[in-house]
Amino acid sequence: MCGIAGYSIPPGSIPFPGWTETAKAALSHRGPDNGDVFMDKVCGTALVHTRLAILDLTPLGHQPMLSEDGRVAITFNGEIYNFRELRCLLAQKGHSFKGESDTEVLLNLYLSYRPFGHQVIDAFSAILKRLNGIFALAVWDSDLNSLLLARDAFGVKPLYYQYDSKGLYFASEIKALPQVPLKLDPPVLDRYLSFLWSPGEGTPASIIKKLGPGQAMWVVQGRVQQYFNWYHLPVARLSPPALSISTQSQAVNGVANHLRKAVQRQLISDVPVGAFLSGGLDSSSVVAFARECIPNIRCFTIDVSRVGDEGFPNDLLYAKRVSRYLGVPLEVVQVDPGLMAAGLEEMVWQLDEPLADPAPLNLLFMSRLARKHGIKVMLSGAGGDDLFTGYRRHLALGNERYWSWMPRHLRIQLRQFAIQFPPFHPLFRRFRKAFSGAHLEGDARLVHYFRWIERPDLRALYTPAFLAALGPSEAEDPMFAFLESLPKNTPPLERMLALEQRFFLTDHNLTYTDKMSMAVGVEVRVPFLDLDLVDFAARIPTRYKQRGREGKWVLKKAMEPYLPHDVIYRTKSGFGAPLRRWLRVELRDWLFDTLSPQRIQLRGLFDPQAVHRLIAANAEGKIDASYTLLSLACIEIWCQHFIDRSVFNFSD
Repeated sequence: MCGIAGYSIPPGSIPFPGWTETAKAALSHRGPDNGDVFMDKVCGTALVHTRLAILDLTPLGHQPMLSEDGRVAITFNGEIYNFRELRCLLAQKGHSFKGESDTEVLLNLYLSYRPFGHQVIDAFSAILKRLNGIFALAVWDSDLNSLLLARDAFGVKPLYYQYDSKGLYFASEIKALPQVPLKLDPPVLDRYLSFLWSPGEGTPASIIKKLGPGQAMWVVQGRVQQYFNWYHLPVARLSPPALSISTQSQAVNGVANHLRKAVQRQLISDVPVGAFLSGGLDSSSVVAFARECIPNIRCFTIDVSRVGDEGFPNDLLYAKRVSRYLGVPLEVVQVDPGLMAAGLEEMVWQLDEPLADPAPLNLLFMSRLARKHGIKVMLSGAGGDDLFTGYRRHLALGNERYWSWMPRHLRIQLRQFAIQFPPFHPLFRRFRKAFSGAHLEGDARLVHYFRWIERPDLRALYTPAFLAALGPSEAEDPMFAFLESLPKNTPPLERMLALEQRFFLTDHNLTYTDKMSMAVGVEVRVPFLDLDLVDFAARIPTRYKQRGREGKWVLKKAMEPYLPHDVIYRTKSGFGAPLRRWLRVELRDWLFDTLSPQRIQLRGLFDPQAVHRLIAANAEGKIDASYTLLSLACIEIWCQHFIDRSVFNFSD
């Protein structure tokens, strides 16, 4: 796992002076073991690499890596889990290898498929489809004068790019891109505030985009020739009626077998491997199969008991239960409110994006402890909810059958009744959320489950200038466009899971998983996103995923032989934090300072009076706006770090 960067500029252009060394320094936390730069000054191309050595710890694994003739170069961030199988096939075709890294296999795979003329897209897509792994990579082919960029199927590894008349620059993190004056992108900010994260390719800066999951890019002389998708989710390319798993036992046994294979496939490493263990089903399942190969795999969890409680079950008790049951060592991170509250500003800087969720701090603290114990590779249970259900919105969607048949005017009344419930009790909050979109139809109601604040309430916070810049765009637009591409007969639950996989997983969970772990030089692998397992899960009927009130039913049945019953069927919990209390107590002064009327007025995005009415109403318990307030604060912090280095303006 590493940090990568580079550029391709038009003929006659001059690259930003010293940028390659600046980018290498900015990415050094991602790859503290080694760093180097490749430059083709004649063609105006450069590749940057900072290495976290995991496979082939010798200099033979250093990057950027060049072909023997020096005509092709690659910089690669990730792991290819099937690289040994690919290496054998390439050796049979006459390719030779000097080292033992997966990077060298990737380079030779490209040389094996090396395109000619207009075959670039087809050849590169064919290469990427051979890979089972997580990656962001760039290949420079001097004979074709082409730079090829790609990101893995689910976007586990990030890749940002900055594109204008000066050419295309790319990097694993925004902070490594050239420091040019940035303009804010109002529709993207609207998405962050609507969902707490932003679905799609946008970032807060209009010039900076994200390459999408399963997407690639072909660049020639600083100009993008084409964006193309090399991977599509199974729901968009399989026919569920024809390919569904036919029996319950087939589904249950298949999940266990595919997950075991995925976990054990991802144990390849020349350095120690550890695992996160929250005590939930997903992380416990990963550890259960990992210990079959590594009996003493070291696990890490977090103790938030001193932070406070907002209805979260005590995860630590379950993590210890699983640790004892499986006989694996467990290291515990102790945190307190002061430590977590003090980390919020660092969190926004490390994330590169204003994600309004304190949960990333937990992952940062655990990754830091793992690194202190000499562990560079960690296994995560991320993705289980996105494949098999498990979020409350999946249950709420299933419960629609009890009321969705009502005429719209009655559903409007149901919604109005629900929003009268007080906001500061977890049960009442869930009730309000379940019916907040009752007045909507079809996909609009489906997407509404992801919202954290109603659109009229949010627009009331914006200045007239921001509203004008926002125009007719709506935060849901990327999700609606994606849903349009799915077969019309896709069941609602599968449509929601597709949204989880395409957006929530990539743009929220995987974003913070990568940034927080790589901040301290730790690679995180996600066995639930193994492509074979993903394809198998897509063919399981929804009745085996969400069965009545039981979410993730098929995974729970699959793990019954391997985990304690009380762990499998425990109340679901996330790595949460008592944000609502924090903003009224520990973070009260911080919130007032970050969102002071003076700062808000200077920023020009939000109405100072509207924001402070929101703060007051939240503090008095009249509304629950804690996460919206955190989102406003995170945007302000992001602007201080990334915008205030330049002259602020809205995008044109």
